[in-house]
Amino acid sequence: MPRAATTPPPAADDRVQAMASPAGASVEPASYESALQELETLVQRMESQQLPLDQLLDGYRRGAELLGFCRSRLVAVEQQVRVLEDGQLKDWGVDGRD
Repeated sequence: MPRAATTPPPAADDRVQAMASPAGASVEPASYESALQELETLVQRMESQQLPLDQLLDGYRRGAELLGFCRSRLVAVEQQVRVLEDGQLKDWGVDGRD
């Protein structure tokens, strides 16, 4: 049986450009970590001040989507921690003790 050719995943800059362009469809990140990485890359590109205005606007929109995704993941984890702690979200001490 012949192997299907696989293409390597696009570089982070390529993903950001594709997702921040009008032709690129918004894609939900695979994980919190990948969303955070994409957001960091996007911010760096936007701060470089070398993007045209329309790409800056698209980047801002994508950044807002990524931020919403990250926030929703954090809320979900917080809710899971509350369940594990019998409905009480406990503060963790700096040294790891309560």
